[in-house]
Amino acid sequence: MTTLYDVARLAGVSTATVSRVLHEQDRVRESTRARVKKAIEELGYVPDSAAQSLSRRRKEVIGIICIERPANNHENMNLTYTDELLHGVEAHIRTLDWSLLITFWNEATDPGFPRLDAMSGKVDGVLIGEGSFPPRLVDRLARRVPVAVIAGPPDERQVDIVTADNHAGSVAVVTHLVEAHGSRRLFHLDGPANAPDASQRRLALEQVLRDHPGSRLIGTTHGSFSVESGEDAAIRILDAFPEGRLPDAIVCANDQMAIGLLRAFAKGGVRVPEEVAVVGFDDIFPGSLSNPPLTTVYQPMRTLGERACARLMERIAAPDLPPTVELLPTELVIRQSCGCPPGSTIRQPVHHLPRTLLRTLREER
Repeated sequence: MTTLYDVARLAGVSTATVSRVLHEQDRVRESTRARVKKAIEELGYVPDSAAQSLSRRRKEVIGIICIERPANNHENMNLTYTDELLHGVEAHIRTLDWSLLITFWNEATDPGFPRLDAMSGKVDGVLIGEGSFPPRLVDRLARRVPVAVIAGPPDERQVDIVTADNHAGSVAVVTHLVEAHGSRRLFHLDGPANAPDASQRRLALEQVLRDHPGSRLIGTTHGSFSVESGEDAAIRILDAFPEGRLPDAIVCANDQMAIGLLRAFAKGGVRVPEEVAVVGFDDIFPGSLSNPPLTTVYQPMRTLGERACARLMERIAAPDLPPTVELLPTELVIRQSCGCPPGSTIRQPVHHLPRTLLRTLREER
């Protein structure tokens, strides 16, 4: 294996000079720099990244903790959100020649901290893939390494948060149901109780109903963000409305549960949107292929990963930066499942709601 000493010998310089060239430092003549680079090329020398990281007191590795939720063994779509996030994180980190350490965490099977504690010793910082990760573990990690949370609560003040504007996006899709389609009896398929993004979407639904007294919520149930939990919810909904008096519309906290509803309704002979409208949130690709195509809200999942990674790198470089919350804009994606004509595909940007309004809404709640 070619070493730093081999490069120094061929270039006729000291190992310190070779090191300065590798680290793009000054105090090296251009003619000497060119000679060293030529020697590196001729010998095919590859720097020892671990040794370079040690010299800078960095590991040049970040970790990401992804949330693993219960689902049957056949539900590959359970990883859609995580896959998009990872692509975004990797797209940013590859430009820096850093590495990514990935682990999955399941509250039911991994309630302790030892494994995550060990991970924190191997990285320069940690990304949390979802805001439903327990706050006590976030705080414990943040005492060890810089931390950024994806899809965390927008009122968080202790760590960096990068999230979609769930509230504004949900206001847009529910308002579309009420104002464009005259939906009066709405049912809510909520997400996990500890998921901040589901909480923001629920808060938005409540706001729209307050602003439109002629519409009301006639029922709610929870799912786990999986297709399977959407199918289970459909059975509960059909049992709750046995006379065929279905809600005008069902607002789902994410697309995967909405797809589960559509599947179960199709099996049960329920026509969507003729008998009941269905909308989701996320704009995952399978939603555009469902029957009927799903009206939803697009959240930029890859960009969430990119921006969270960028923010974490900033905090690694400057640990004393004040924590920030970054809200990424969403889009209303109108297709057929809400009652719009077949073949509809309309994308409408959603504008942020003023922070003062969001704060007032949280206080009212």
